[in-house]
Amino acid sequence: MRKMLSGMFALALCAAPVMAGEFNKTVSVGQKAPALVGIPASTPDGQDASLTLGDVKEDVVVVVFLANHCPAVITYEDRINDFVSEYKGKSVKVLGIACSGAGSKSTDDLKAIKERAVKDKKFSYTYGWDESQDAGKAYGAVNTPSFFVLDKTRTIRYMGAFDDSQNEAKASKHYIKDAVDALLAGKEVTVKETRPVGCGIQYNK
Repeated sequence: MRKMLSGMFALALCAAPVMAGEFNKTVSVGQKAPALVGIPASTPDGQDASLTLGDVKEDVVVVVFLANHCPAVITYEDRINDFVSEYKGKSVKVLGIACSGAGSKSTDDLKAIKERAVKDKKFSYTYGWDESQDAGKAYGAVNTPSFFVLDKTRTIRYMGAFDDSQNEAKASKHYIKDAVDALLAGKEVTVKETRPVGCGIQYNK
């Protein structure tokens, strides 16, 4: 079954056009987001799930590429959790995806995700393990954390960093919140792309 889902996933990704943003060399704001199909995942309560973008009913989706081993991701874990809580009931869905290379597999695979997301930190969003790395490649993610905000038509409206400082106390620009608030209000997102800062994603050759 997993091989079948992996094949479906690969086929869905092939349909995505290749474009580039200012910092992202693969996709651009205004482009339809690459499909996500059948990524093995864990729900907040530790249940096995299949992360598929087409199944999401919420108006706004935040896709974030993560890695349990990454210090930069660790500095944002609580902020992401707080974001999910703040927007609960507001038609916003957060989907976390790890796509680390073979060197970090033991810390970022589904077993490690459940350990970190459910037992240690109690993440409040679905968190998937993309062993194929197809999702990261399709979205042009080069480091973690890296965020993509999608509107109701699943068009990319923002991509980049969560805010402007890894030190939460020094953050003065809140890119994800501003983008999500604009979309929920039916307005255009003002800041459309920033440079994500964090740990580099190791793609297998």
